[in-house]
Amino acid sequence: MQVGLKQITAIAVLCLAVIVSMVTGRSFMSMWERDKIVPGPGVTKIKMLSEYFPALEGSAGDTAVYFLEGSEPGGTVSVMGGTHADEPSGWMSAILIVENAVVKKGRLIVVPQCNQSGFTHSYPQEAYPQRIDIATPHGVRSFRFGSRTANPIHFWPDPEVYVHYPSGQNLSGDEVRNLNRAYPGRPLGSFAERVAFGIKAVLLSEKVDLNVDLHEAPPEYPFINAIGAHERGKEIATLVAMELQAEKISIGLELSPPRFHGLTYRELGDFTPAICLLMETANPIQGRLRGVTDQELALQGQDDFYVQAARLGRTFVPFDLNGWPLRIRVGRHLSALLKIWTVFSDLNQDKAFVAENIPSLDELREKGIGYFLKAPP
Repeated sequence: MQVGLKQITAIAVLCLAVIVSMVTGRSFMSMWERDKIVPGPGVTKIKMLSEYFPALEGSAGDTAVYFLEGSEPGGTVSVMGGTHADEPSGWMSAILIVENAVVKKGRLIVVPQCNQSGFTHSYPQEAYPQRIDIATPHGVRSFRFGSRTANPIHFWPDPEVYVHYPSGQNLSGDEVRNLNRAYPGRPLGSFAERVAFGIKAVLLSEKVDLNVDLHEAPPEYPFINAIGAHERGKEIATLVAMELQAEKISIGLELSPPRFHGLTYRELGDFTPAICLLMETANPIQGRLRGVTDQELALQGQDDFYVQAARLGRTFVPFDLNGWPLRIRVGRHLSALLKIWTVFSDLNQDKAFVAENIPSLDELREKGIGYFLKAPP
């Protein structure tokens, strides 16, 4: 009788383990299903990154490149989102541009999910939600909430020390999977270096004049709610910051550190003719002082611990009970982008760029992100 009971218990535990494995396995595999992005009225063609660097074809590094071309000639500008897949205002801003923008003059190239591999897994040991769901007039749109780095299954093992090419700068071993430490990239390098090489090839092949990379940072991080600029972009960044401040949008300004290598606005600014900028908004789910880590924090940006931290002077942005909702962070990015394009056009009238139908900060504050997301086919 005792042996039978043990056998029944063992079988029950085994069945439970199989069920748990099936459920968690299905959840894990769902992260490999690419997000639906609906090409808006301004999209004229879609390419894959592998068309610029064929070695990426069929790999987790391949990603969509959207073109929006105006009827009038002008400059070519590009926008990068999803360099870090756990920074949703960056990739969501890029998605809203793809689904809404119409270019009147020049060309716009958008890569909403630069680090496609980073979207296939969540950040280990951070209890991040795997997805964020946004209500729209057409139903719920679901998007993957990924990781800062590429998935370890696509490049393993991490070295003890990552040596950046070509500077020789030494970084932590796991930074080998960080796309924003991999530029300018190389064709036979690490996984992230190959993706970086492909993105650099887009800027070179398409003769991009201006590139902006969209990011987020924890509230306790000093470079936040700010524009970062390569030396060749400092005039544009300075004028944009001044104009945004005049419109009561508080924003900082910082030049790319010449000896901190691997970042887009440093290396793409050095290795391509494009003027390169990088932007950061405040994202509490990334911080170390946060409380409950869930989809609500990712969307609403409200956290009592950060309210207290701000009172103690531990944050570099104001933080009250309103928090930093995703719609506000996306609105900041899009408002700054519009200002960047205007200033760039004023300074380079032979390469002027004009785009319309991009949601403003006020519109996003009032209507929310879902209002501007299209119905998937």
